[in-house]
Amino acid sequence: MKCINTVDAVGHVLCHDITRIVKDVTKDTAFRKGHIVTEEDIPVLLSLGKDHLYVWEKDESMLHENEAAQILCEICENANMHPTEVKEGKIELIADCDGLFRVDVPRLDAINEIDEIMIATRHSHTSVKKGDRLLGTRVIPLVIAKDKMEQVRTVAGTEPLVSLTPFRSMKAGIVTTGNEVYYGRIEDTFTPVIVEKLSAYGIEVCGHILCDDNMDKITETILKLKEDGADMILCTGGMSVDPDDRTPGAIKNTGARIVSYGAPVLPGAMFLLAYFEDGTPVMGLPGCVMYAKATVFDLVLPSVAAGVEVTKKQLSHMGNGGFCLGCKPCHYPNCGFGNCL
Repeated sequence: MKCINTVDAVGHVLCHDITRIVKDVTKDTAFRKGHIVTEEDIPVLLSLGKDHLYVWEKDESMLHENEAAQILCEICENANMHPTEVKEGKIELIADCDGLFRVDVPRLDAINEIDEIMIATRHSHTSVKKGDRLLGTRVIPLVIAKDKMEQVRTVAGTEPLVSLTPFRSMKAGIVTTGNEVYYGRIEDTFTPVIVEKLSAYGIEVCGHILCDDNMDKITETILKLKEDGADMILCTGGMSVDPDDRTPGAIKNTGARIVSYGAPVLPGAMFLLAYFEDGTPVMGLPGCVMYAKATVFDLVLPSVAAGVEVTKKQLSHMGNGGFCLGCKPCHYPNCGFGNCL
C-alpha cells in the first residue's frame, strides 16, 4: 500500500475503514476498506480530516474484490434471477419467479476448492418464491490475482452454475383406492391433504375417482385420468406389501416406466414413481403422506411441478438427509430433512 493525497485518490482502493464521529449522535463507518474512491467522495473525506489516504497500489495483474465478485456472479447467473448491487465484495442472486432452484453441486465444489474463492447457495432441487435469495459470492482477500479468476472460469465451464425453472401450470388427477373408502366405511381424509399440497404450487385437481381394491379397475382409472388431460396422476392407498394392496401392480400395468418402487426416505419409504412415454408422472403415495407434515412427496413435488423428471439416481441420493426427526413443532422446509437431491 502507499500514502497519497486525498485529492489525488479518485479510482484508488482504500486499505482501511474510515470512521465518521458526530458528538452525541453517531459513530459509524463512512467508508469501508475496499471502497473505490470517487470524485464525490473527496469533499466528504476532507471534511473528516483525511488529507492523506492509504490506498492499494494499482497492479494490472490484480483485481479488486468487487470486480472478482462480478466474475463469480457471471459464472452463476441464469434466467429468472437477477443480481444485487455489489457491496463490500459481495453479490447475491435473487429469484425473479416461483420455481425449482438447482445447483450443479460437483462444479460448485470444484470452484470452492480454489483458495480465496467462495460461492454459497441454497440447497439444490428446492422450491423458491419470487424475491428469495438464491446464493452469494465473494472472494476472501481485498484484491485477487487475475490468473486465479481465470482458473475459476476454466473450472466453472461455459454453462451457468445454477438454474431456476418456473413452476408450470398443471392439472392433477387423483385416484383414491381401498375398499374401506370406496364402500364408505371410512371417510377419505387423504385427498384433502393432497389437494392442499398441490395448491401450494398452483396445481389444479382436474379429476378425483374412488376405486375399490380391484387392480384392473385402478389401472383403468389411471389411464382414464391421463386421457382426460391430467398432467400428473397421484394414487393414494394400497401402497404397502399387504396382499390387498394392489396399487403398485396397477400402476405397472398401465405401461408406465417404473423409476422406483421404494425410496430411502422416512417417512415415505413405500413411495412409487413412474413416467408414461410422454413424460406424464404417476406417483403412488404411501399413507404417511396423509398424516406426516413432511414426507418423500414434499421432496419430489417441486421437481414434478417444474416439469423436471426425477431420476432413480436422484431418489437413491435422498438417503443422505432423508430421515425426518419428527420435530415438534415441525420446521420443514427450514430444516435438514430432504436436503439431499
